[in-house]
Amino acid sequence: MVSTSILSASPAAPLHVWSGQRVLVVEDSLVQRGYLCGLLRQLDFGEVLEAADGVEALAVLERLGGDGVFLVLTDLEMPGMDGIELTCQLRERQLARNLIVVSARDPRLLEVIESMNFEDACMDLLGTLLKPVQLDALAMLLDRAGKKTIVSPACARPEMPPPEELERAIARQEFVPYFQPKVTIQNGHLKGLEALARWQHPTRGLLAPLYFIEALEGTPLMEEFTLLMVRQVLDRLLEWKRHGLPPLTVSVNLSADNLAGRGFIDRLMALVSGSGVPPSALVWEVTETSVMRQLSQALTNMGRLRLMGFGLAMDDFGIGYSSMQQFARCPFTELKIDRAFVHGAWQWPNRHMVLKSALDLGQSLGVATVAEGVETLADWRLLRSLGCDMAQGYLLAKPMPAGELVAWIRHERRRLRELAEQP
Repeated sequence: MVSTSILSASPAAPLHVWSGQRVLVVEDSLVQRGYLCGLLRQLDFGEVLEAADGVEALAVLERLGGDGVFLVLTDLEMPGMDGIELTCQLRERQLARNLIVVSARDPRLLEVIESMNFEDACMDLLGTLLKPVQLDALAMLLDRAGKKTIVSPACARPEMPPPEELERAIARQEFVPYFQPKVTIQNGHLKGLEALARWQHPTRGLLAPLYFIEALEGTPLMEEFTLLMVRQVLDRLLEWKRHGLPPLTVSVNLSADNLAGRGFIDRLMALVSGSGVPPSALVWEVTETSVMRQLSQALTNMGRLRLMGFGLAMDDFGIGYSSMQQFARCPFTELKIDRAFVHGAWQWPNRHMVLKSALDLGQSLGVATVAEGVETLADWRLLRSLGCDMAQGYLLAKPMPAGELVAWIRHERRRLRELAEQP
């Protein structure tokens, strides 16, 4: 029997109230359209509009304006204008805030939608669903739209702050780490955390890396920014130890500039050595891109870090063209599999095969495997069946300030144990 405390959404008790939101259902089948509208009404949407095809949908949306519809839920196969073309039109013309695409056809066609670039669009792709659409699956996708707690990006790329503002922010320690748990799949225990940078801006509130990382990259400020983050991580590790928490590892991202700088590595190792935190408590996360930027120096510095006893993780595995080659030649202790290959792998055969191959590689080389972007119980179950070691994602916890971790552990211990015991 499935415990209701585990499920991310329940038909009887949706996580978010949608009563003030307008949604448009685009479906050429009258029966299917009625069914989808019924699901959305069960989720308490305020107004459910209908369109029989893409052309009619665009006409409705043009009348309402770009901010008039919270969600478009569209079929993929329709006469006149198919769902792929409609998606392109919605993305380019900024006619809706969120999108869900459904289909009864080959699942690989839905993967075409998921592979589209929405990063610079006003509209968010919440996900895709196979027909027949189930209420709980629809609710979980909608839950993504309700979890945007950090300032969301505008339609255009945000303007980067000038160097002098960043320098002041570093001096005032306005950049702080938020921590996202990494949970052992087999028993539900907290294994470690990833430190994710946030800017506690004095006037704009909490800002995600989208608003500042690009401005730091390629400048001397990146070194000072990273060392500031590491100092705070070290302080938190010592604090958690005083609270009696079991030993935890914390992962910290290193940029290409960090990884290629010999002087930076010296400063980093000296900082940790003087803190009283053992090197084994820290895992440095690097991407394939950062390794390839200056390959020889990057390999040298990774070797030095491993000799000191630090962990090394390849982040976003599978995104780069030669991820497997770089992973095999570098002294990694951890393999982080990108969300693009994790989320929905239980229903997409191609994604499933890539995920399985990555896990097989990690297991054959004897390194820990971590799946990123785990958002559903189905994702969790598949990862457990494939032998993945750890999971990270919103099913388990969103990133949180350091001060919330102890309370989160007390509150969530039982739920995580129940997750691990799921059949």
